[in-house]
Amino acid sequence: MLRGQVSLEEESQNPPTVGHWKTLMPSKGDKEEPEGGCQDAGGVHVPQSMEQLNVSRLRSSSVEIREKGSEFLRDELHKAQKELKLKDKECERLSKVREQLEQELEELTASLFEEAHKMVREANTKQAAAEKQLREARGKIDMLQAEVTALKTLVITSTPSSPNRELHPQLQSPSKAGFRKGHGRNKSTSSAMVSAASQNVAPEPVSRECREVDSILFAEFQAWKESPTLDKSCSFLDRIYREDVGPCLDFTKQELSELVRVAVEQNTLTIEPVASQTVPVGKVAAEDCGGPKKCALSGLPRTCKHRIMLGDSGNYYYISPSCRARITAVCNFFTYIRYIQQGLVRQDVELMYWEVMRLRREMSLAKLGFYPSEM
Repeated sequence: MLRGQVSLEEESQNPPTVGHWKTLMPSKGDKEEPEGGCQDAGGVHVPQSMEQLNVSRLRSSSVEIREKGSEFLRDELHKAQKELKLKDKECERLSKVREQLEQELEELTASLFEEAHKMVREANTKQAAAEKQLREARGKIDMLQAEVTALKTLVITSTPSSPNRELHPQLQSPSKAGFRKGHGRNKSTSSAMVSAASQNVAPEPVSRECREVDSILFAEFQAWKESPTLDKSCSFLDRIYREDVGPCLDFTKQELSELVRVAVEQNTLTIEPVASQTVPVGKVAAEDCGGPKKCALSGLPRTCKHRIMLGDSGNYYYISPSCRARITAVCNFFTYIRYIQQGLVRQDVELMYWEVMRLRREMSLAKLGFYPSEM
């Protein structure tokens, strides 16, 4: 194409001589021109038009270039298609490898998780067994300690002037000695302490106490022991509130009795002796607080050796020994069940049950007016 343009420019710059013929070789595909040329107005003959020849040459060269270009593009297209097919096969192979790896990874993860869960289950089983053995061992230790304490108490309370008949069966009557031989048992620490205290106060003939577990009360206590709570809606505490706590804290002054009950439940009640205390100036009237000679709960003239304060109010109320014994008995019960709730008591369920029954007996005796003379 460039060569044709150069020749066209050269011929345009050097026009042929007028009046002479220029012989040209016809190209393939070109039609033969008539031998006769054209004459201009002056009678001079003009040769064949160079522009038409150049246009035909340009057309033929453009057609050849187009054909070669299309052939080259077809070859490139075929190459690109082959490369795409190869890449598609490679992608398919890689995707299969990836799927296989993912499947193996899932299987490995599942096996690892299963093994981990198995190890955790085995560890939990071993831990539960160890905790059970530890609880049993602690229960046995507590029982042995209680027996040792009871034996020490019995030994201490036996003197030559006042021998303990439990340690000297020969001092008992034959019927009692025979009964003890056939039905001997160990006492708990609390019963031993109570017997020791009673013997120190006033020596009395030793009488054996028989006990039998009430199935209903024991079932209620066991149900409460599974999930201990201070909510009075459970059957165990509901019965004790109705039968023991409520009557024991039912004083003549109803409004003050309710405040005392709430303070005992919330563990915010304080009891102090008044022998070495000065009488503070409270916010309530003096007649409501009672005095050293008048009980604030019963309203009766009594010698008050103790006083109570409800929370952080700063007001003190003087109470008689009987009222103090009733409040103390209820406080001891709540203290013990709080210890059970906090897991501080490590004893057998039956021992806990009998300790609760002992505390209930103290509340019953206190509400009936029985209390130690030292109060």
